[in-house]
Amino acid sequence: MTAATSSPLLSRLPAVRGLLESDAPLRNSTWFRVGGTAEVLFQPADEEDLASFLKRLPAGVPLTVLGLGSNVIIRDGGVDGVVVRLGSGFRGVEVDGTIVTAGAATVDFQVARAALMHGLTGLEFLCGIPGSLGGGLRMNAGAYGREFKDVVIDVRTVDRHGNIRTLSCADMGFSYRHSGAPEDLIFLSARLKAAPGDTNAIAARMAEIQKSREESQPIRTHTGGSTFANPNGEKAWQLIDTAGCRGMKLGGAQVSAQHCNFLINTGNATAEELENLGEAVRARVAEKTGVDLRWEIRRLGKKCSQ
Repeated sequence: MTAATSSPLLSRLPAVRGLLESDAPLRNSTWFRVGGTAEVLFQPADEEDLASFLKRLPAGVPLTVLGLGSNVIIRDGGVDGVVVRLGSGFRGVEVDGTIVTAGAATVDFQVARAALMHGLTGLEFLCGIPGSLGGGLRMNAGAYGREFKDVVIDVRTVDRHGNIRTLSCADMGFSYRHSGAPEDLIFLSARLKAAPGDTNAIAARMAEIQKSREESQPIRTHTGGSTFANPNGEKAWQLIDTAGCRGMKLGGAQVSAQHCNFLINTGNATAEELENLGEAVRARVAEKTGVDLRWEIRRLGKKCSQ
């Protein structure tokens, strides 16, 4: 199904069963609620629809994958080319023994919840990670002592040419908050390993994680995940606090006073203000501590000045 439009790019794209939309607003697709439009937004109906589209996608057309939008800043100038967003055809969880298989668009909490319902332990940490499975795989997300590399068996993927293949955990090249998988791969689903456990203990651990998040993170604001990765042996929030950046503001953007490794849109921030505030924090931390913080939040698209 193709939306009616006069977009030059849209006219060059193959027909699909899903949705193709020109100049699609993206700000409400991210937790920060900022950013411009996608030149074309593609929401595939299922794996077959996505693979068929990729096989016929003209070479040279930029391709960007957007997940749940929890760890992303979409820049104000929008995103050129095609933005792929996986929807209901890529959600769902299946459990076979101690193996949990989930679609890439499945919310991490739902994966943890499914494991709980089957009396499986080892995936409780997922309830503390905002976002979808695909985003967690891309950045080897982690929380509360575990990360994706600890539980991934293998990942089903599709490349820019529409070829579907499965990567083992070793193939994914996981390291701290990073996956070495090629950037043009789109994750479709993953198999995760768990173990039999006590349902009451699993539920208690999940409740403990959720309580900790609510008490320590600004989860009820327009924010994302952790802004910067922790440097070796140090905590990003402590370095930011030491540099005097807690509560720091730029326009409608603010460093959270509750947890200073989180940026907040106080209501009217632009993507540029959020990104510039993050860069100001990096500069101040480098000046005060000598540590060069690395962005964990992904910044996609172009600035208005570009």
